[in-house]
Amino acid sequence: MSLRKTPLPRLLLNNVACMRNAQQILRNLNVSIHDGGALVLMGTNGSGKSTCLRMLAGFNRPSAGKVLWNGHDITDSGVFHQYKLQLNWLSLKDAIKENLTVRHNVEWFELLESKEGRSVPALELMGLGKLINDKARMLSMGQRKRLQLARVLAMDRPIWLLDEPSVALDDEGVKLLEYIIAEHRKRGGIVIVATHLPIEMEDAMIVRLPPRFPRRMTFIDMLGRPDIS
Repeated sequence: MSLRKTPLPRLLLNNVACMRNAQQILRNLNVSIHDGGALVLMGTNGSGKSTCLRMLAGFNRPSAGKVLWNGHDITDSGVFHQYKLQLNWLSLKDAIKENLTVRHNVEWFELLESKEGRSVPALELMGLGKLINDKARMLSMGQRKRLQLARVLAMDRPIWLLDEPSVALDDEGVKLLEYIIAEHRKRGGIVIVATHLPIEMEDAMIVRLPPRFPRRMTFIDMLGRPDIS
């Protein structure tokens, strides 16, 4: 009788520590993420969520421990080249080309992936179907975030790294975000989210970061405040 081997985690955080501005944000973090898994980095603005997300993307090195993809250290140069092709990054800097149409803003990234035909369905799913021929500069902040999410869908990479993906979205937009995350996970995709706002994700692992850097409230902070309109 042969014993079935436990599948190797797609991503493994092995005793990881992370620093920001000479202060430790995380230490001794051990997390296994298999296909279909989700990790949420929760914390207030300034707590270091984006720094941790950049570490998981391989842009910053852990101050201790290792981040392993398929058992390989992502900071090794040969591994990182392959690992970064698995990543779909959504950041607060939206990289939207103001003078291009909504459709071309997604198609441009889609073509970089040598893929075709996903842009329009992605835009329609995100509620931007009637705006595909409008210039991107005409979009509201919420519509710009929906455009970013449509780009994530069109690029169709297995690991999503989402930095504050619900900021600027209305209630309907948040529901759409939760839906596309759930569907991506059903197909075996992995989702890692940094957020200070609640996002419903079934069976997600949650790491809470304490506040670290008191500072003045920014416009992005205000967007997350229900008492400011």
